[in-house]
Amino acid sequence: MTRVTATAEDAPPATASAPQRSDRRQAAVDAGLLSPLEPLTRWAWTAVLAVTTLGGLLRFWRLDQPHTLVFDETYYVKQGVSYLRAGYELAWIGEAKDIDPKFAAGDMNVFKDSPDYVVHPPVGKWMIAFGEWIFGPESSWGWRFSVAVVGTLSILMMCLIARRLLGSTVLGVTAGLLFSVDGVQFVMSRTGLLDTFVMFWALAAFGCLLLDREWGRIRLVERIAAGASLDGLGPGLGFRPWRWAAAVCLGLCTGTKWSGIFVAFAFGVLMTCWDAGARRRAGVWNPFGGAVLRDGVLGVLIFVPTIVVVYLASWTGWFVSSGGYDRQWGADNPSRHFGFVPDALRSLWHYHSEMYSFHVGLDTPHPFQSNPWSWMVLGRPTAFYYEWLDFGKGGCTVAGGCGRIINPIGNPLIWWGGLLAVFVLLFRWALSRDWRAGAILCGLAAGYLPWFHYQHRTIFDFYSIAFLPWVVLGLTYALGLVVGPESVSVRRHRYGVIAVGTFVVLAVLVFWFMYPIYTAELIPRTSWSERLWLPGWS
Repeated sequence: MTRVTATAEDAPPATASAPQRSDRRQAAVDAGLLSPLEPLTRWAWTAVLAVTTLGGLLRFWRLDQPHTLVFDETYYVKQGVSYLRAGYELAWIGEAKDIDPKFAAGDMNVFKDSPDYVVHPPVGKWMIAFGEWIFGPESSWGWRFSVAVVGTLSILMMCLIARRLLGSTVLGVTAGLLFSVDGVQFVMSRTGLLDTFVMFWALAAFGCLLLDREWGRIRLVERIAAGASLDGLGPGLGFRPWRWAAAVCLGLCTGTKWSGIFVAFAFGVLMTCWDAGARRRAGVWNPFGGAVLRDGVLGVLIFVPTIVVVYLASWTGWFVSSGGYDRQWGADNPSRHFGFVPDALRSLWHYHSEMYSFHVGLDTPHPFQSNPWSWMVLGRPTAFYYEWLDFGKGGCTVAGGCGRIINPIGNPLIWWGGLLAVFVLLFRWALSRDWRAGAILCGLAAGYLPWFHYQHRTIFDFYSIAFLPWVVLGLTYALGLVVGPESVSVRRHRYGVIAVGTFVVLAVLVFWFMYPIYTAELIPRTSWSERLWLPGWS
């Protein structure tokens, strides 16, 4: 294992003459605006793809089991079918407990002709519908295909993002492996819910911003080399394609769940801070003013409208219909003050006001609801599915009975280690101004902190999938510090490698131990009890 580090901008060592590095990037490295980056060699790609392939095989293995609607699949799976039929959500005939068995058996005659009132935007449901279109609405492969795809791709993204963020291919592969063996990520990648899509698009946006940070610093060096003045605000950098790509991803994230709005705001602040840091390091006299006025204004003019346009485009099925929920509200309620606004947009605004009222007022008690204070310590995971079988039934050969359970309990080593890593990140960011620590904390805060404002709501532990990538990144960052930089002694480095390697192996073993309750395997009741490490897990 090569020595790795996760320190400040100039920390990760690499060979400056690596053939994969362009002269333009090297100029930014020489100017102190970027860190050297290890090239993605054939062996590096082999390791990255091996971790991704292993994660994908685990997620697709027996993906169709159990062949029944699990937890909130009862909503989003049927809504996906509605999209394929009408372009919007259709109401159901009867209660979920009555029609779900019929639906799972292939009887699609469970919909009314009237629209249903739903409280989440369409993107995630369209993505679920894509799998149903391929495999058929009666197939549980179809229900879960899209989440398994993006769950697998997110492992690939984690490897590449961690490598670029931390400056080490070894740390990148480590992050991808830890991400793939976490219970929350694993179960959510096998269940037709929306939250995996929220995580995927937020992580994709973060990756785009990392590339934008590099692109912007390279452009800044080029502008300075071309004679741009460093007095005042410094040079403008013009249109930034990776920033636009990040905005598209954030529009899709927000179009899945509104929590994407918080991510977009946090990432906007992060971009401004990165731009100010680049200008300050380059010697611009007023770096923050330049970041805001030279890059920020143009960025907002591109960033915000792109998010809005992508979000509105996700409602196309509702717009082109005549029967979507509240679709005709604008026509039925003319406005004296806003008559210039198209009826369709006023209808959508009214629909959104109703959705917001639902979200802030949802307080129906649920046996598996949890407070966000408990999420990082895995205080109350959500049981998605459980079936108890007596001896002699359903293949149970144990006198005490058996069970099939799906519970997205996070890997304790990853989550508890990630919690400790948060304090390391805060320390490094506050004292060393390590931009990597700040970036990880920003992603974590964007996905986690807003939930503390809604503690009165009925919310669940599995919402944590949205910020899990930054838990893993923070943990990997801390593991990089354990290994140490190139400057440490050989003995110190060896002990660090052994400690980190042991931790990763133990995390894999914990995942293997918990695997039966992630996948509804038939296990004795006593085996289920052996996996209840905390009182809230039962």
